[in-house]
Amino acid sequence: MKTVITAIALSVAFAASDSRAEDLSDADEIVSLANSASYYAGNDGRSEVRMIIRDAQGREQRRQFTILRRTVEDAGDQDFLVVFSQPSDVRGTVFLVKKHVGRDDDRWLYLPGLDLVKRISAGDKRTSFVGAHYFYEDVSGRDPGEDTHVLHETNDESYVLTHTPKDSSQVEFSRYQTWIDKNTFLPTRIEYTNSAGNVYRRVEALEVEEINGYPTVTKSRVVDLDSDGQTDMQFRYIAYDIGIPADVFTERSLRRPPGEWLKRPAADQ
Repeated sequence: MKTVITAIALSVAFAASDSRAEDLSDADEIVSLANSASYYAGNDGRSEVRMIIRDAQGREQRRQFTILRRTVEDAGDQDFLVVFSQPSDVRGTVFLVKKHVGRDDDRWLYLPGLDLVKRISAGDKRTSFVGAHYFYEDVSGRDPGEDTHVLHETNDESYVLTHTPKDSSQVEFSRYQTWIDKNTFLPTRIEYTNSAGNVYRRVEALEVEEINGYPTVTKSRVVDLDSDGQTDMQFRYIAYDIGIPADVFTERSLRRPPGEWLKRPAADQ
């Protein structure tokens, strides 16, 4: 069964596309729908990701990995497994997340060169993910309950919200602002502001496609405005509701990734 909140998100999205539909005014409801659209499409999902990291001089590093995701509880806990395949210096690196709502996630990183499983502490969740401008927290999403949400503006295309952390000691930003598409409820832009009041980090959805009936971001970018560096992510071979079993998302998969679920679907090979 599809998650209840995903069904609500889709029904509201279809209604929003009708010019007669009324705009939403409850910030928490909008955030809940956006969180559902971004992270809870289907019961599970798979995608291959090509990551391109660029510094201010235009030098590039590339990463390729596969993300597996499974929803444990409707609009609640989830499992994520990220397995790197390229380049050779990161091949076999595996990132496992046990996402919890209302408490800190559990995160592990396996480094094959050292044959080491490293626990990622809650304090490290907003640090670089394998050298990219994305953070560990970006992979599985930030818990909406960690912030206070205010609807700042509504226009023809978007809901614009401002979010303030409830515990500012746990994050490097003072607030952030999101632009949420009124039809898909996917965030199209997020801007993070520091304590000096300057926007220093921007995340954008560059391309969106409908896949298996779900609006899906297929290309995104994060820009570090302080360093002028950026990271692009391109998502390919995306599929939902493919029946990934729970035992894929265990510590055993850190050293022995589940090859059966990492292979591309036959039709896409």
